[in-house]
Amino acid sequence: MSDPEPLGFIENRPFDEIKVGDCAELVRTLTAQDIDAFAVVSGDVNPAHVDEEFAEGDIFHKVIAHGMWGGALISNVLGTQLPGPGTIYLEQSLKFLKPVGVGDTVVVRVEVTERDAERHRLTLACTCTNGDGKPVIEGIAKVIAPDRKIRRPRMTMPDLVLHKHGKAHGEMLARAQALAPTATAVVHPCDKASLEGALQARDLGMLVPILVGPAARIRTVAQENDLDITGLEIVDTPHSHAAAEAAVDLVRTGAARALMKGALHTDEVMSAVVSKIGGLRTERRMSHVYVMDVPTYPKPLIITDAAINIAPDLETKTDIIQNAIDLARAIGNDLPKVAILSAVETVNA
Repeated sequence: MSDPEPLGFIENRPFDEIKVGDCAELVRTLTAQDIDAFAVVSGDVNPAHVDEEFAEGDIFHKVIAHGMWGGALISNVLGTQLPGPGTIYLEQSLKFLKPVGVGDTVVVRVEVTERDAERHRLTLACTCTNGDGKPVIEGIAKVIAPDRKIRRPRMTMPDLVLHKHGKAHGEMLARAQALAPTATAVVHPCDKASLEGALQARDLGMLVPILVGPAARIRTVAQENDLDITGLEIVDTPHSHAAAEAAVDLVRTGAARALMKGALHTDEVMSAVVSKIGGLRTERRMSHVYVMDVPTYPKPLIITDAAINIAPDLETKTDIIQNAIDLARAIGNDLPKVAILSAVETVNA
């Protein structure tokens, strides 16, 4: 959530060393990672803190810190500085006066206002102020101060690395949504998953579906699953094999610009695609890719070939790599890096 503290020792101030008016403070600048980390640890995913689109329409018009982020910083000062290690928290009141946004620097200050010598209890005024010097949080803490000196080596804490699942996938969707929708021949969308997927892409403005397959079955699937296909073009075919051929013909003649596989075996689609008569062959060998959204890698990771070319020769490998490079550039990676892996130890081509 923050930069690590410098190495050294952590030391407290026993009750007998503390007087009214003593104070301690820390300074912290809120980052987006702080907000995400606090949300993950606490489980508080209130959209005011984690959803930029929602926050823009909310009262503060921006993502703000969780209120208890400031409370945690107050606890930090009490537990590490004044009184420090050995402190027992008894009570804490807080008033949240102003929001704290990403980039705001907060000064957290605690000041001793009362001492109870009999019970070794302290009352401390707690204040968090922003960069303008205005209070954002105020409160009162009551603690039991330690009765002996404690000095310990400061522990080195592990790094906290946050991985946003689906980040690369979301960026690809946003890039696609910024373009004009593509006329797409959806091959045999005769189950819920394939038909619904095409309609979801349509609703995102990414494609214009042309449904290719048995029209009666497609309409039945839509009706049974409450899917709206009103106004969509349907190319009626008797079965899945004919649907693959018709869809490929739509692309070959320019009526569609892309193919989307539905509820049929991949071999049926590919047989029509690679057909020497009426297929979509080019001078380059076709290949398959997995586009992986890996949390530990900042860009989409392309793995190829995992389905079509089982034992490629050198010329085929060249086409496989070039296809992957072209795809990487199309989805936003202008300078892709290529790593060649081999399933065997012997290089034969």
